[in-house]
Amino acid sequence: MADDNDMLQLGRRGQLTANVTYLMLKGAGYAAAVVLVVWLGIAFLGWFGSNVLPEDSRFTPDPINRSDLVIDQAATRIG
Repeated sequence: MADDNDMLQLGRRGQLTANVTYLMLKGAGYAAAVVLVVWLGIAFLGWFGSNVLPEDSRFTPDPINRSDLVIDQAATRIG
């Protein structure tokens, strides 16, 4: 009787269900914390870009001109 410390008087199946439920809720809490940190990071970057940077920085050209890359279409025609 010394090693029987089941105060709630749950069976083995009830203990397993409680442990699995606890672990799932713990994992969901960790996932929620990660999502919250990512969301706060994105919100901070948006705030920083709109309030802290000067107004002229929004209208400067892109330093890497990949958006201006023009691909010529081939003159060959299939079909």
